[in-house]
Amino acid sequence: MYMDAAAANPVRLVTAALVGLVILLVLIIKFKIQAMIAILAGAIAIGLISGMSFEDIISSVNEGIGNTLKGIALLVGLGSMFGAILEISGGAQTLAVTMVKRFGDKKAAWALGITGLVIAMPVFFDAGLIILIPLAFSLAKRTDRSSLFYVIPLLAGLAVGHAFIPPTPGPVLVANMLNVDLGWVILVGIFCGICSMIVAGPVWGCVCGRKYNVPVPGHVANQADYDESKLPKFGTIAGIILIPLVLIILNSVAKVVPAMSGAQPILGFLGEPFVALTIATAAAMILLGCRHGYNNEELEKIMTKSLEPTGMILLVTACGGVLRYMLQNSGLGDVIGNAVSSAAMPIVIVAFIVAALVRISVGSATVAMTMAAGIIAAMPEIADLPPLYLACTTAAVAGGATVCSHFNDSGFWLVKSLVGMDEKTTLKTWTVMETLVGGTGFLVALIISFFA
Repeated sequence: MYMDAAAANPVRLVTAALVGLVILLVLIIKFKIQAMIAILAGAIAIGLISGMSFEDIISSVNEGIGNTLKGIALLVGLGSMFGAILEISGGAQTLAVTMVKRFGDKKAAWALGITGLVIAMPVFFDAGLIILIPLAFSLAKRTDRSSLFYVIPLLAGLAVGHAFIPPTPGPVLVANMLNVDLGWVILVGIFCGICSMIVAGPVWGCVCGRKYNVPVPGHVANQADYDESKLPKFGTIAGIILIPLVLIILNSVAKVVPAMSGAQPILGFLGEPFVALTIATAAAMILLGCRHGYNNEELEKIMTKSLEPTGMILLVTACGGVLRYMLQNSGLGDVIGNAVSSAAMPIVIVAFIVAALVRISVGSATVAMTMAAGIIAAMPEIADLPPLYLACTTAAVAGGATVCSHFNDSGFWLVKSLVGMDEKTTLKTWTVMETLVGGTGFLVALIISFFA
């Protein structure tokens, strides 16, 4: 039996939480310990200092790992394989090239922002950037403009898709911890994402492009443009990417629209996230893999290779679940919940602040989302909130985990090296862009939460 929250000493619980979080941050920042180990050590420290028995600590660890992974393990794996097929088939380039053609050079920044947003949902941020940045450079070369005119919108779109819209892992893990329907998360994420992409992408990119003349890096200046004859069709790519989003949203809508009640059992099955992603992955294997010259053995190798980075994501997420259950089972969730209620501060704002503080301290967006979601999920009042409000809270966590990318974030150094900027210029462009993405998404989520 877990310790009685009412009988627990609030001062001791708060002290335990602060010490545990300090241990976590020191291990990551000072000693460069892997995030999984650091989060697990911090969570166990919270349990010991709060007075939990050894049996309760072990139970909380097992409960956190099991309940967290059962909700996202399949989604992360399927999403990774889906993204890998999209990447090797040239699907990302198809979307980018087609969008730029339809928008024209004058509005190409908008095309790149939209493309980045769509691509980052199934493809990891780093991979999407490496795939698409040559197109941004080719546009800059053709129009004789600073590369930031096109790179910033692309980065903004990728950052938005990576942070706000499932099936990308971040919002999926937060939604799982908060026990909110992914359909609501997708709908809120789309609204937050579009607004964020516009503000941080074409608008901020135009400002950066005029203020900072960053030439196309020499090693790509003479690269040839894409051979469009070898790329898959735009309609095929768009249709495959929309499969999981449409099925998940239809499932959520069918639950609340009486006219769709007859179809709800079927839509409920097809709209179950892992089923929807399985269908999309199978379609990608056939339409983008087999039909573009890849045999089953080659596809198997590509998809197996794509699962390698998911191990870190799943383990860090699982340890975030441990943190959540340790806070909850120690009784600290009640203390935090009462403090938030007495302060009359909306949970959406609390979620953003917590995620932003961790993001600034640690640098990792995944760690920030995991820790913030764990703390928020431990609050008892979360169970009584409507789905729309929980979806807004998920978006607020995503926004907080995106802001203020700086020297402790690997994304900062990746962008700096790929674009060819110095640290000062990267801070003035990329860091501000990330803050605009996270801040705008949070504000939109906050406004939507007023109607929940």
